[in-house]
Amino acid sequence: MSERSPAPGGLDLVQSLVNTLDIETGGDSLDTPQGRARFGLTEDEVPAVRELRESLRAALLAHAGHPPHRAVTPLGELLAGAPLVVTVDAADGSAALAPADARPLLSRVAAAVAEALVAGTWTRLKACEAADCHWAYYDRSPAGRGRWCSMQVCGARAKMRRYRAKGA
Repeated sequence: MSERSPAPGGLDLVQSLVNTLDIETGGDSLDTPQGRARFGLTEDEVPAVRELRESLRAALLAHAGHPPHRAVTPLGELLAGAPLVVTVDAADGSAALAPADARPLLSRVAAAVAEALVAGTWTRLKACEAADCHWAYYDRSPAGRGRWCSMQVCGARAKMRRYRAKGA
């Protein structure tokens, strides 16, 4: 839906996961072998990944100041099952949080969230305000007050609805 550039760093993984579901059409790329392969998933893992996706979406809606789209398992509860380790580069001494096991998607998402927390970018990843969209986007606006994944689509629709509601 969005013409915006991908989120930085590991947040691109989170953004991509949330955007596997097109709410407007109901299309879910996790239903396809290609969609699952993109994340290294088996068909058996899909129900748990969908739960993770919707918990992430609820957190991204909260970043934009909106209530959850539906009842979900709190993201913190899901991420607690993905232990992270501190890695230290021997060459330059830099440290990072990494998944203890990089194979599960949950571990990679937990590491991406941790990386974004440290970088101060986590709250810039948001979900579109439009109820028929909720697409994940990275808010690069200077004030961090973006509301829609696309001003040309979701923003324009919202503005047109407000205009028509005024009776103009």
